[in-house]
Amino acid sequence: MDTNRNEMKRAELWSPEKKNRVRCELCHHRCLIHEGRRGVCGVRENQGGVLYSLNYGKLISTNSDPIEKKPLFHFYPGTTSLSIATVGCNLRCLNCQNATISQWPVDNPQKALPGEYVPPEAIVELAVARKCTTIAYTYTEPTIFLEYAHDVAQRASRAGIKNVFVTNGYMTQDALDLMGDNLHAANIDLKSADESVMKKLTGAHAQPVMDNIKEMHSRGIWVEATTLVIPGYNDNDTSLRDIAKFIAQTSVDIPWHVSRFHAAYKLPHLKSTPTTALKRAHEIGKEAGLRYIYTGNLWGDENESTTCPSCGKIAISRYGFTIRDIHIRDGRCTHCRAQIAGVGLP
Repeated sequence: MDTNRNEMKRAELWSPEKKNRVRCELCHHRCLIHEGRRGVCGVRENQGGVLYSLNYGKLISTNSDPIEKKPLFHFYPGTTSLSIATVGCNLRCLNCQNATISQWPVDNPQKALPGEYVPPEAIVELAVARKCTTIAYTYTEPTIFLEYAHDVAQRASRAGIKNVFVTNGYMTQDALDLMGDNLHAANIDLKSADESVMKKLTGAHAQPVMDNIKEMHSRGIWVEATTLVIPGYNDNDTSLRDIAKFIAQTSVDIPWHVSRFHAAYKLPHLKSTPTTALKRAHEIGKEAGLRYIYTGNLWGDENESTTCPSCGKIAISRYGFTIRDIHIRDGRCTHCRAQIAGVGLP
């Protein structure tokens, strides 16, 4: 592999505008980009009235992870996912734990993007060699390297490997159309259903994320949602209830991960989320009718296991990202034979 190769690629999803400007249609920022400038993500640049992806294939991270780490608890549980990422992101989350790579293009606007060029076919070959069931586009926002994700995903699907996004959910429907049938699952980060809170935390709007949760679910993409419960921002009952109610209205079978916040990036002064707040979030999810609610970043907590919504017994026992025991056969609870929602269940 040529680690120094600059695989600049003509971007998808944009239209020309007057005065050599371009309108990017990749995400809901819909950036109007002047010649020689980049969009909010910092990785799509207008060169001579043509929009280019600067990070195509330039991987900053490649790892094999348990699918539970995404987190996806109901999509081929117990399997391994090849996780890949480039630098860049289209949001400015105050709590970002991967800010050194997600915000790199914004923090270093005059520098060439870092990363090792890896052609799409090599990613699929690596996934096959490592016996990965899925390829996860993660760590940063996969939308901002969509051209590359699309090319990898097409090849992966032909090889029988599923594709999953760990995403902020801010892509346009055109972006989902481009992925087509090659996107099989997504964990979507829903920080808040409140516009003002979402704006403070991310610089973006809540409604497009909520719309995409509905849209992906309607397309048959397996969806799980994650809410990082951040003290002083989205940890009150009203905020959590609004999120849980929205998810339940979309489908009570969408798993909701309520995760513990730890001080990071621009919120170093905040204390970690109290365990009581996560327990309360779990209660609120139950009250809203959600069947599968998980507390994250609380290793050993009882609520990281899957409980059968029919008989109340444990269907999948977990410790962190490790599965200890499974009581599911043919997609049904072995205790009572009730159906457990998910894809690729035993």
